[in-house]
Amino acid sequence: MNDLAQLNSKPFSDPNVPKAVVSRLSLYLRELQQLLRVGIATISSSKLGRRLGVTGAQVRKDFAYFGQFGYPGIGYRCEELIVQIRKILGTDRTWPVALIGCGNLGQALLGYHGFSKQGFCVEVAFDVDPNIVGQTFEGLKVQHLDHLPQIIEQRSVKLAILAVPANAANKAVDELVKAGITGILNFAPVTLNVPKNISVVGVDLAMELEQLAFAVVKQVAK
Repeated sequence: MNDLAQLNSKPFSDPNVPKAVVSRLSLYLRELQQLLRVGIATISSSKLGRRLGVTGAQVRKDFAYFGQFGYPGIGYRCEELIVQIRKILGTDRTWPVALIGCGNLGQALLGYHGFSKQGFCVEVAFDVDPNIVGQTFEGLKVQHLDHLPQIIEQRSVKLAILAVPANAANKAVDELVKAGITGILNFAPVTLNVPKNISVVGVDLAMELEQLAFAVVKQVAK
């Protein structure tokens, strides 16, 4: 194979692609981007896997779900593989994102510049607190949640970040679903009730710390 194979990539939602594989794609992407930053243009599957704690065979198996991307005697060309992974993940374009909840966590998320580097732009922000609505954070004026439907439609937004208290989460989600949002990154520590066609990824920081504490306790007990 002399040229990079560019086969029809299976979409992110393909049921034949395990979620663990999709998660590792993001890890591969970050690592490849870091390699480029330090001037490394190519890498083998075994070396890429070793950097991430998996085998070279696992790396090759993961990529095989989407096509053949390696070169004999060379391995992977980092820049080209980054392009392919971004295409598979759907981040080869910019996604407008709505932020719901502009308290301390929401404001911190607005200040996080990593979103834009990966193709996500928080374009609109909403809240219901009269002390927050109308204020400007990171160049964004906070809108009242009542204005959500028309603004979401105008901006063609499909993704939202939910950073509201647990007791307000499901009510906010109902409004998001009605407005046409189909993907939600949920920071509220509660299970969301959503239709089957809505994708939700939960980020529970306290739960992550619990898992970390468990791992540390196990190490101490050995």
